[in-house]
Amino acid sequence: MCSGMYLGEIVRNILIDLTKRGFLFRGQISETLKTRGIFETKFLSQIESDRLALLQVRAILQQLGLDSTCDDSIIVKEVCGTVSRRAAQICGAGMAAVVDKIRGNRGLDHLDVTVGVDGTLYKLHPHFSRIMHQTVKELAPKCDVTFLLSEDGSGKGAALITAVGCRQREQEQEQ
Repeated sequence: MCSGMYLGEIVRNILIDLTKRGFLFRGQISETLKTRGIFETKFLSQIESDRLALLQVRAILQQLGLDSTCDDSIIVKEVCGTVSRRAAQICGAGMAAVVDKIRGNRGLDHLDVTVGVDGTLYKLHPHFSRIMHQTVKELAPKCDVTFLLSEDGSGKGAALITAVGCRQREQEQEQ
């Protein structure tokens, strides 16, 4: 669960749990907070922006219909940071495992590789890419991974995989 598609919903569920325990929103779960999908991932990026003051975090929460205190804003900012950090580390760990496996399979002491990356979370979140890169470096120290931002990478990737699959099938039929 590290896709931008899910992070907002993960945060919303954590906020509900913290509210039930009395740590947030004076223990009162609003109808807004009960609404699935109300806390979009873009709010994580906004809340985690280094330039965003707690009053602005509070304004975002109020925009969502959540009556918050300054303490609530601090906790929400921490929850957003934790969820985002976890997602970036999961992505980085997966990438580290793949590149280190490639290095080992090729019998190399060191691997230099470029990886295409796409996605709004990677492009727009203020810390995601840095944490992901750091995780890859820590978990695969014998690999130098360069990340190349790829626009519409999923569409291009699907086309590339289809082309390779067609070529392999043609080669098999010729034999």
